[in-house]
Amino acid sequence: MNINIKSAADLELMRESGRLLAKVFAMLDDFIQPGINTMQINERVEEYIVNDLQSRPASKGQYDFPYVLNTSVNHVVCHGMPKVSQILRNGDIINCDITLEKNGFIADSSKMYCVGKVTPVAKRLVNTTYDAMWAGIHSVKPGATLGDVGHAIQKVAEEAGYSVVREYCGHGIGREMHEDPQVLHYGTPGTGVKLEAGMVFTIEPMINQGGHKLKHMKDGWTVITRDKKLSAQWEHTIAVTETGYEVLTLREEEKEVLAAASA
Repeated sequence: MNINIKSAADLELMRESGRLLAKVFAMLDDFIQPGINTMQINERVEEYIVNDLQSRPASKGQYDFPYVLNTSVNHVVCHGMPKVSQILRNGDIINCDITLEKNGFIADSSKMYCVGKVTPVAKRLVNTTYDAMWAGIHSVKPGATLGDVGHAIQKVAEEAGYSVVREYCGHGIGREMHEDPQVLHYGTPGTGVKLEAGMVFTIEPMINQGGHKLKHMKDGWTVITRDKKLSAQWEHTIAVTETGYEVLTLREEEKEVLAAASA
């Protein structure tokens, strides 16, 4: 395992990538609504990243993926491919997973959007997954382990009656989209890689309403829940600091979350 410890200069550039990526999600807040298709989301995101933010959509071309983001709707766990034929309807939940590269460094984040009025059952899953992500983030500090992070996430999800996806995980990130270490979203406290200042990685739990087993679709990308029940995911890029953590992709509306955690 070769974990790339970021310098102060590296982190400053990564903050800028994260700040720009947060602006993409803010733009989507008003764009995503019933009646649009997921290819329209892809086209709008690409236009915004390239033209407005003067940046590169890092996912496009990565592993031959042809689009700038993943759009995972309802029972799609991850890697959903944008389609003209996939029209968002009232009550859908959708995860938009987006990467952005600026000045050689990549930021990676995803957000759940509730389309129109969703059921309380769907909303609870979305909210619990968000809480699970933050539980993992709050456990990040020098001397903690990745097992601590995974355990914190797993505890929130399973206490709510949900399951944690095992096959996909968070990852180190920097000049490359996927670096060491792998960040599992389940685990045992005190085990795994010990965290130190300068590490940067994503925390991106995928939480299923039903069982954790998955099915891979014939397009080679899309992954769905085997039982066809709902799945949700949230993601942030996190830097380990000397005293704790910094969320490099923090969105404006989330600043209250951090304020409450530090109160």
